[in-house]
Amino acid sequence: MPQHAQNTRVCRDCDGFATVAITTGTRHGDGSRATLRVACPACKGTGHTVPAALARMGR
Repeated sequence: MPQHAQNTRVCRDCDGFATVAITTGTRHGDGSRATLRVACPACKGTGHTVPAALARMGR
């Protein structure tokens, strides 16, 4: 029988791409680029969101 995939809610702000690397324009001594890793502030780098009912439950 086929298995059903879970429906995980993808973050609407980052579309599931929660962490990005941004180049600073400078290079390290070995020639590689210096980058900054930035996480999505809405999902805090997970790429998923929780249903609104669960988020309100703790308040």
